[in-house]
Amino acid sequence: MAGRATGTPAERAVAAAAPVTRQIGDQSPWRPPGEEPAELRDAARCLVVDAAGKALPFGSLYKERKAIVVFVRHFLCYVCKEYVEDLGKIPKKYLQDANVKLIVIGQSSHHHIKPFCNLTGYPHEMYVDPEREIYKTLGMKSGETSVTSGNEIHFVHLDKNRLDHMPINTILQLAGVQTVDFTQRSKIINV
Repeated sequence: MAGRATGTPAERAVAAAAPVTRQIGDQSPWRPPGEEPAELRDAARCLVVDAAGKALPFGSLYKERKAIVVFVRHFLCYVCKEYVEDLGKIPKKYLQDANVKLIVIGQSSHHHIKPFCNLTGYPHEMYVDPEREIYKTLGMKSGETSVTSGNEIHFVHLDKNRLDHMPINTILQLAGVQTVDFTQRSKIINV
């Protein structure tokens, strides 16, 4: 019978709760699972630079294990700063338990990485693409988020504007990482 759910109620509940593992945006053509996009292959050869000024291929960041890669517009964007502050609240243990890396890549000089991490409290991996080679190769015009593993992209979110960042807990769910409670705010003390 068409449209009828199959399996036990528990199996149907698990299937319903499973995250969508691929978002295809307006700018991302559909690719069959396992087919490596030419753009990703080209971008993997581009170099990123760490805080110490060491250059390494972008592809080496996600080759061995799943990675959440967030490309930010620039370090002076206040929306990107707040987003990275929230990314910094993700406990390292959550990422380690899921065997996932969290990486932020910006468009700047490597000299700006440490001050930006200090400003935002971001403790995870951060690199820069000073010549915007990866941004250009992947056709990015604004901030983006992707969850990659090996040469396979599981999820891509392309921002439509500077306020269109993907909700962090959605990204964590897609990567199989425990979500974070962002509602805990400092208590206001009346004097």
